[in-house]
Amino acid sequence: MEMGGINVEKLNVLLVCGSGASSGFMAANIRKAASAKGIELKITARGESEIENYIEEIDALMVGPHLAYILDEVEEFVGDAPVKVILMKPEYYATLDGEQALTHLLEEMG
Repeated sequence: MEMGGINVEKLNVLLVCGSGASSGFMAANIRKAASAKGIELKITARGESEIENYIEEIDALMVGPHLAYILDEVEEFVGDAPVKVILMKPEYYATLDGEQALTHLLEEMG
Protein backbone atom coordinates (compact mmCIF):
# COMPACT_ATOMS: atom_id res chain seq x y z
CA MET A 1 0.00 0.00 0.00
CA GLU A 2 1.51 3.32 -1.06
CA MET A 3 0.74 6.51 0.83
CA GLY A 4 2.31 9.67 -0.48
CA GLY A 5 5.11 7.71 -2.13
CA ILE A 6 5.94 5.85 1.07
CA ASN A 7 5.35 2.14 1.34
CA VAL A 8 3.45 1.93 4.61
CA GLU A 9 3.57 -1.85 4.59
CA LYS A 10 7.22 -1.75 5.61
CA LEU A 11 7.67 1.26 7.85
CA ASN A 12 10.68 1.59 10.10
CA VAL A 13 9.86 3.72 13.14
CA LEU A 14 11.94 4.87 16.08
CA LEU A 15 10.05 5.67 19.26
CA VAL A 16 11.69 7.98 21.79
CA CYS A 17 10.04 8.50 25.16
CA GLY A 18 12.86 8.91 27.62
CA SER A 19 11.67 6.19 29.99
CA GLY A 20 12.32 2.62 29.00
CA ALA A 21 9.23 0.79 30.24
CA SER A 22 6.50 2.98 28.80
CA SER A 23 8.16 3.31 25.41
CA GLY A 24 8.56 -0.46 25.22
CA PHE A 25 4.85 -0.96 25.94
CA MET A 26 3.92 1.78 23.47
CA ALA A 27 6.07 0.18 20.76
CA ALA A 28 4.53 -3.25 21.43
CA ASN A 29 0.99 -1.82 21.30
CA ILE A 30 1.64 0.01 18.01
CA ARG A 31 3.17 -3.18 16.59
CA LYS A 32 0.05 -5.16 17.60
CA ALA A 33 -2.28 -2.58 16.09
CA ALA A 34 -0.24 -2.59 12.87
CA SER A 35 -0.20 -6.36 12.50
CA ALA A 36 -3.99 -6.45 13.05
CA LYS A 37 -4.24 -4.16 10.00
CA GLY A 38 -1.74 -6.18 7.96
CA ILE A 39 0.90 -3.45 8.13
CA GLU A 40 4.46 -4.60 8.62
CA LEU A 41 6.05 -2.17 11.00
CA LYS A 42 9.50 -2.25 12.49
CA ILE A 43 9.32 -0.15 15.61
CA THR A 44 12.19 0.32 18.02
CA ALA A 45 12.06 2.12 21.37
CA ARG A 46 15.24 3.94 22.36
CA GLY A 47 16.41 6.86 24.49
CA GLU A 48 16.76 10.28 22.91
CA SER A 49 20.56 10.05 23.13
CA GLU A 50 20.45 7.32 20.48
CA ILE A 51 18.42 9.16 17.83
CA GLU A 52 21.37 10.03 15.62
CA ASN A 53 22.41 6.37 15.43
CA TYR A 54 19.11 5.51 13.73
CA ILE A 55 18.41 8.47 11.40
CA GLU A 56 19.85 6.67 8.36
CA GLU A 57 17.53 3.69 8.67
CA ILE A 58 14.15 5.04 9.81
CA ASP A 59 11.11 6.47 8.05
CA ALA A 60 9.59 8.09 11.11
CA LEU A 61 10.59 9.22 14.56
CA MET A 62 7.84 9.34 17.18
CA VAL A 63 8.69 11.50 20.18
CA GLY A 64 6.93 11.32 23.55
CA PRO A 65 4.79 14.39 24.30
CA HIS A 66 6.86 15.26 27.38
CA LEU A 67 9.96 15.52 25.15
CA ALA A 68 8.60 18.34 22.95
CA TYR A 69 11.58 20.44 24.10
CA ILE A 70 14.03 18.21 22.17
CA LEU A 71 12.31 18.73 18.78
CA ASP A 72 14.70 21.49 17.62
CA GLU A 73 17.66 19.28 18.43
CA VAL A 74 15.97 16.35 16.68
CA GLU A 75 15.42 18.43 13.52
CA GLU A 76 19.17 19.10 13.49
CA PHE A 77 19.95 15.37 13.73
CA VAL A 78 17.50 14.64 10.93
CA GLY A 79 18.83 17.35 8.63
CA ASP A 80 18.01 16.38 5.04
CA ALA A 81 17.18 12.75 5.83
CA PRO A 82 13.66 11.76 4.67
CA VAL A 83 12.48 11.15 8.24
CA LYS A 84 9.07 12.29 9.46
CA VAL A 85 9.27 13.61 13.02
CA ILE A 86 6.02 13.12 14.91
CA LEU A 87 5.27 14.46 18.37
CA MET A 88 2.99 11.91 20.01
CA LYS A 89 -0.28 13.17 21.45
CA PRO A 90 -0.69 13.04 25.23
CA GLU A 91 -4.17 11.52 24.99
CA TYR A 92 -3.00 8.26 23.42
CA TYR A 93 0.45 8.28 24.94
CA ALA A 94 -0.94 8.43 28.49
CA THR A 95 -3.04 5.32 27.88
CA LEU A 96 -0.42 3.60 25.67
CA ASP A 97 -3.09 3.30 22.97
CA GLY A 98 -1.33 1.62 20.07
CA GLU A 99 -4.26 1.98 17.66
CA GLN A 100 -4.54 5.74 18.09
CA ALA A 101 -0.76 6.07 17.84
CA LEU A 102 -0.75 4.02 14.64
CA THR A 103 -3.57 6.12 13.16
CA HIS A 104 -1.62 9.28 13.98
CA LEU A 105 1.55 7.80 12.46
CA LEU A 106 -0.23 6.81 9.23
CA GLU A 107 -1.93 10.23 8.96
CA GLU A 108 1.43 11.95 9.31
CA MET A 109 3.10 9.60 6.81
CA GLY A 110 0.23 9.96 4.33
